[in-house]
Amino acid sequence: MKAANQAKGADYWTKRISEQEMPALSSTVKSLEKLAKDDVSSLAILGRSVMHDNALTSRILKVANSAIYNKGISQVTTVSRAAVVLGFDTIRNICITAKLLSSLLENKGLSESVYHRLLTLMARAFQAAMLAKMMLKDHDEDLQEEVFIAALLYHLGESAFWSMGGEATEQLDARLREDNGKDGNSVIREQLGASFTQLTMGIARSWGLGDVLVKSLSNPNERTPEIRSIFLANKISELMVQEPCDVVELNHRIKQAADMLGVEVDEFKGQMIRCSKATKALADTYGAKVLVSFLPSTEKLTLEVAPEEVVAIRSPNVTLQLKKLRDLTDCAIKRANFNEVITITLEGVLDGIGMDRCGVMLLSPNRKRLQPRVVLGDNGEIMKNEFIVELQSAKTVFSEAIELRQPLFIEKPSSEKWRLYMDSDIVKYTSSTGFMLAPLVIENKVIGLLYADRHSSERVISADDFERFTHFSQLTNVCLSVSH
Repeated sequence: MKAANQAKGADYWTKRISEQEMPALSSTVKSLEKLAKDDVSSLAILGRSVMHDNALTSRILKVANSAIYNKGISQVTTVSRAAVVLGFDTIRNICITAKLLSSLLENKGLSESVYHRLLTLMARAFQAAMLAKMMLKDHDEDLQEEVFIAALLYHLGESAFWSMGGEATEQLDARLREDNGKDGNSVIREQLGASFTQLTMGIARSWGLGDVLVKSLSNPNERTPEIRSIFLANKISELMVQEPCDVVELNHRIKQAADMLGVEVDEFKGQMIRCSKATKALADTYGAKVLVSFLPSTEKLTLEVAPEEVVAIRSPNVTLQLKKLRDLTDCAIKRANFNEVITITLEGVLDGIGMDRCGVMLLSPNRKRLQPRVVLGDNGEIMKNEFIVELQSAKTVFSEAIELRQPLFIEKPSSEKWRLYMDSDIVKYTSSTGFMLAPLVIENKVIGLLYADRHSSERVISADDFERFTHFSQLTNVCLSVSH
């Protein structure tokens, strides 16, 4: 029922945005995607299809003749000629970008708060698109263009929603400001009947926006260069606009990007600064100068991590494991309460087995949702506030662990074995290097799950780690059964 309701929510907003709020953009994108499949006549038809839109034609030619795209080539004066010189994919993406920016920015009836949200989001997306393209500069131009447009449209559902204006946007904006980021995803799902990611996915499929965008949304932790660059570019851009800035997390993501490119962190930061300057120039060329002041500031790249903020890697500690297992045995004997049992278990998993974070996720009264109750480790508060799992009709690793009543070791989430059991929200909040689940059972009824991963350090979890995790979960269930 929950899955059906969320699908209806996504379908409703997709249809409304496509048909009522942004029909011109929807029509342009669909037309361009059809042309992309017709190599013979696409160039001529492309020129004719935008001729009636003087503003769009002017914008395309201005961007095509900019220093970023026209590298020493004589000036082009027609869209069809620009497509011949630069290639159809490049001109198609310039066209989509120009139309997207004008469509999102043309609504002048937004409140100041909503308009600020929209500009911040659009600027972030524009920077991410340029950053993702830069990260693939050694790949062929077609792939660079695919990645640019996928990164630009990564948050299209959210951008389109805020650009609508009206009562729905004002209500959600007010609720999110009241919530102050504590449980934003739940508020969005409750208000819209779907997450912004589901809305973007619905629009991407409805408009035929290509496999790269859909894959980047459904499996952002996939390790292919294009998906990885889209994910990291969006994550870095998001972190650079956050206040206060999470310097540890930002440096972690920058290090990942630098490692992906095989360069030193300082060199990658230099590339980012040059990319930021190019982004400002391109935004101006697209007629979106209003975005420039909202672009992520490269000043964040010079922030130093305070010594106490450095995340220490927790190595397995066998002595501590044994102590915590003995403590749990004592809990069973003295029938300790729930909180005491859970605290000892999580401390044993975190510092004994050597995980980055772990938590207890309890089922809601209607058993349709899992939400963290107690979390220990790196970014624990973020996990507690955001890591909410909807138990939809489609099977996931979480619903399977509950149904099978046995621990699960998801050693490689993107593998063929597990990927069909991972929806986009689960992929977003779990670790790409693996995680572990175990049911918590009282009186033969599952009340929730024990969760653990190495999300921060991205270290691999071993079979021995899982065996120890299983031992902790079994002893925990013994304690909970006798204490109840």
